[in-house]
Amino acid sequence: MLELLKQPWPWYTSGFAIALIMILLLVFGKSFGFSSNLRTLCTIAGAGKKYSFFDFDWKTQKWNLLFLVGAIIGGVVSATLLKSDTPLALSQATINDLAKINIKFDGQLNPSQLFGPDFISSPKGIIVLLFGGLLVGFGSRYAGGCTSGHAISGLSNLQLPSLIAVIGFFIGGLLMTHLFLPIIF
Repeated sequence: MLELLKQPWPWYTSGFAIALIMILLLVFGKSFGFSSNLRTLCTIAGAGKKYSFFDFDWKTQKWNLLFLVGAIIGGVVSATLLKSDTPLALSQATINDLAKINIKFDGQLNPSQLFGPDFISSPKGIIVLLFGGLLVGFGSRYAGGCTSGHAISGLSNLQLPSLIAVIGFFIGGLLMTHLFLPIIF
């Protein structure tokens, strides 16, 4: 069984799982969004006493906190118990594109050159991570949700603001990939 779980699964497996989860959320009247967990955690910590945005009944979001905990546990399980020795199969075109901006593909999901201890502890890495975190946090709040909430839940509910947000996410991703990432690296 463990060997079956270690093997790459077809792409449509995740699509089916996401669709099943979305159907269940719609049936139970819930709306998915990962960034809302940060709001819930701030509320639990008492931020609602100072800011009205955090003044809500966080217990209504317990299910989403469980999803967060499950995602963390799933990540730990996949990184430890289900770790495969097989290097990531990345297209040669992508490897060539990474090489153009001086990023060496090392067969890992996250290149150590970008996510390893050397980069994370360097001044450049700290600035990139801090600035990126600020942009993600600001963007999630400004857009009224994160990419998963808008792209999965919002589009499933046919919400126009989610469509606009997703278009903005794609434009931002394209700008980052083709304009800012080559400048940074």
